[in-house]
Amino acid sequence: MDYTQRLQAFQKNLSQSADMAFFPISADLHYLTGVPRDIPNFGWTIHPGAWLEGAWIAPGKDAVLALPRMTAEFGGLSDLKGVEMRVLGDWDDPANLVREILAKFDLPPNPRVAIGDRTHGETVIELQAIIPGVTFISGTSILRRQRVIKSEEEIAVMRKAGEITEAAFADVVKNLKHGMTELDVISEVNYQLRRHGSLGESFTTSMYNSGPNHELIFGARANKSLRVLKPPVSLLFDFGSIYEGFCYDYGRTVSFGEPNEEFQRVYNLVMEAQAAGVAALKAGVNTTTQTDAAARKVIEDAGYGKEFRHRLGHGIGMDVHEPPFLTKGDETLLQEGMLFTIEPSIMQFNSFSARVEDVVVARPGGGEKLTNGFQSLIVID
Repeated sequence: MDYTQRLQAFQKNLSQSADMAFFPISADLHYLTGVPRDIPNFGWTIHPGAWLEGAWIAPGKDAVLALPRMTAEFGGLSDLKGVEMRVLGDWDDPANLVREILAKFDLPPNPRVAIGDRTHGETVIELQAIIPGVTFISGTSILRRQRVIKSEEEIAVMRKAGEITEAAFADVVKNLKHGMTELDVISEVNYQLRRHGSLGESFTTSMYNSGPNHELIFGARANKSLRVLKPPVSLLFDFGSIYEGFCYDYGRTVSFGEPNEEFQRVYNLVMEAQAAGVAALKAGVNTTTQTDAAARKVIEDAGYGKEFRHRLGHGIGMDVHEPPFLTKGDETLLQEGMLFTIEPSIMQFNSFSARVEDVVVARPGGGEKLTNGFQSLIVID
């Protein structure tokens, strides 16, 4: 990826709105500089002075990346190219280091500083004390103008992420058997993702399983993860890989036991709805609302409208969920290169459910799916 070009484009856009920007370690910073993110922990692991982690960027100036020593050394970032790096020693004062960095940028009185939306409150509090009269605005909103349209190079990376995801799923299917628990299946998914080249899961691998004798439960992971999956039951997969900083999001449906007529009808409706949504993803023609409506109509006309419980999809890229969203009320005009999930579903609490999900590129003639496998209902006898 050409990080220099990305950074220069951002600096040009930034000059119209703010004097400087600060991005913590995040998808925004990864996009601009290549500074990678790690797999997150449930509990927050911090190092001394961690609030200053991130890059300072201003129009016409070289970017400066500030990191605590442990982040720089243990994160393998000590030799990062393309940005000036300042490393905070374990016993050094982070506020003094930030003052040194800011002195290089010649900020005007009462400056406007754009910060990434993932900036921690601790960082904001510290910066307010260091920069008199500062006004903070959203740097993520400025950067989003670039991130929302993916280049063909970025689309190729996302296509590879889809290949990894689908290859992992193919091996999961080979190992499915009646009597597994949801925990067994999720553990297999997460193992296969890594085995096929993913850094890890792009988000928490989830399942939505239901049947006449298997109630659909939202949340309560600890309570439902050990329930035994015995036919007849539908298994709904929701997971994705990570590849070169990009996140995939994927869904398929599996039947434990031969599907009855209703289950097959529900599945067919979901697939028809996705096809309608993909066809409606016409750049320069339709809006996000119109795309959602095209897919939703298929399910509503069949009498399952209340069971389609969420928006049709969301933007996706270096974050799993990115604006804009395929939903009523979002009137964004589609542009070529936008990436969305198209993920209709029918979720029933005491009967069979179905979902499908692929990442799709908006094109002038309709959407281009990046994954196309497993189009028929998968049955595990």
